[in-house]
Amino acid sequence: MSETAVVTGGTGGIGLETALGLAAAGFAVTVVGRDHVRGAGAVERISAVNPARPARFLGADLSSLDQVRSLAARIADDHAASGEPLALLVNNIGAMFAERRILDGVEASFVVNHLSPYLLTELLLPTLRAGAPSRIVNVTSGAVGVAKRDFGAVEPPGGYYGFHHYGRAKLAHLSYTLDLAARLDGTGVSVFAADPGGAATDMTDGTLTDPRIVSPGLRLLWPLVRRRFARSTSGPASVAARPSIAAATDSALTGRTGVVLGPEALPVAPFRPATDPRLAAAVRRLSETHAPLGARP
Repeated sequence: MSETAVVTGGTGGIGLETALGLAAAGFAVTVVGRDHVRGAGAVERISAVNPARPARFLGADLSSLDQVRSLAARIADDHAASGEPLALLVNNIGAMFAERRILDGVEASFVVNHLSPYLLTELLLPTLRAGAPSRIVNVTSGAVGVAKRDFGAVEPPGGYYGFHHYGRAKLAHLSYTLDLAARLDGTGVSVFAADPGGAATDMTDGTLTDPRIVSPGLRLLWPLVRRRFARSTSGPASVAARPSIAAATDSALTGRTGVVLGPEALPVAPFRPATDPRLAAAVRRLSETHAPLGARP
């Protein structure tokens, strides 16, 4: 029986490279994305790596929490029907916005970068437990270092600056990741965070070229900031995928949980604020309020 993996945002960039690496490691890979044409292309490439275990594509817009619920139900039902265990969930989905947007009544970056993968993970926990030993890999970012750390509300006070809001959503998700690891310790489900560092992707080639993503103070230094962004995101996605692949496959991590892998695909100390139990409790309250698990659709 093959080990199966689900990779969100798996039709391009770091997600596709992660899926290719998992296929090479022997996984039967399901990639999730919005674009069916890109999905078909991804499936063809992934299946060529591991013809014995063809990939498949599931279409879903993960910026919609209703679609996240439907996706989770489909994955759970498929595995229940086939009896095939789900060994791995890689939450690779991510997005940054130059302008403030609202999705499901919530600021878009918080939805896509935290609430969506949070909800998918929580809904798939019974399936992952049934498939234990299994792993959850959540993609994090060095942008957590610029985040406001007040999670009394879903959105911090002040202006909208896409890079900072992205970092805050990633901080929320890193905090959730570490909290989840402690919660699931001993269940056979291990939880890891993987920081890709940066790569040339659709997101970095688009949003990171817009000065509106940073605070007014940094805009005064935009040429310098832009060059720094360009240097940090100039590498290939295949290299940036290595931390996620290592978190998913490295035998040295067997029996461990709550480990953060840095851009070199080696364990690093977690960003200290993400280990604060008070921050984790605040993130949990926001998550339960704005992405209730509810009944399955």
